[in-house]
Amino acid sequence: MVEGLSAGKPDYELSVGEIFSLTFNMYISRFWQFLSVFLAAGIVMGLASFAVMTLLPMPKQPSPRASFVELTAYLFALLYWVIITGVLLSLISWIVGCVTGGFAVKYASDLIEGRAPTVGGSLSFAISRLPSLLVAQFIAEVLIAVGLILLVVPGIIVAIIFSLTIPAIIIEERDALESLSRSRRLVSNRWLKTFAVLLLTAIIILVVSSVASLLASPLNAVLPNVDHVVSSIITAFATPIAPIATTHLYYAMTARETPPPPPPPNL
Repeated sequence: MVEGLSAGKPDYELSVGEIFSLTFNMYISRFWQFLSVFLAAGIVMGLASFAVMTLLPMPKQPSPRASFVELTAYLFALLYWVIITGVLLSLISWIVGCVTGGFAVKYASDLIEGRAPTVGGSLSFAISRLPSLLVAQFIAEVLIAVGLILLVVPGIIVAIIFSLTIPAIIIEERDALESLSRSRRLVSNRWLKTFAVLLLTAIIILVVSSVASLLASPLNAVLPNVDHVVSSIITAFATPIAPIATTHLYYAMTARETPPPPPPPNL
């Protein structure tokens, strides 16, 4: 077992409390290893947002006395700006998110299974699996978006179903379509537990992100759009919690697939 960790691969289904206890223990024990990659990713995302917002500024809002033609032109320009900036930032976030998520799952998985991972080795492995990660994540995100449009609840259900896609790709080395199917089987009959893990991690990251935005907003008076860089860096401190928790959830779900050992023979 790797030094500094008190638990290895579980032989029983972990509770939500155990998943988060192990998650925080692992993150704290390997804080700088996890943070280094996510901090670099946060800087990349922050600089990307800064560049996009600076090169493609929001259209200037018309005056209250603007004519109908001016208002119409402004609305079309605003729609164009939202689409272009949204697509560019989503594309960058998609790639960066797959790499960092894959890295964290690989690093956490190696720790859980008693191996001695390195940041470079885990990152290289995640990059080698990037095509499958990108395809699977794209399919999942599209289905989640469609589900959210359809009264929100279907989108949440789809997010739960595909929540273990990245562990299936990284740990079991499945391709994109196989990983989606594998995730669905793993979370079957455990939707509430999966939802609880996803919800708690989302709340943690949302709270940190909101605080980061509040702290960074005043900096715009010094340099416009610099808040994107600062808030991304601060949020990076909480982001690793999600894939680490997801990895422990994966092992909790696979543990229930393993039949219990036979009872001792009667003497």
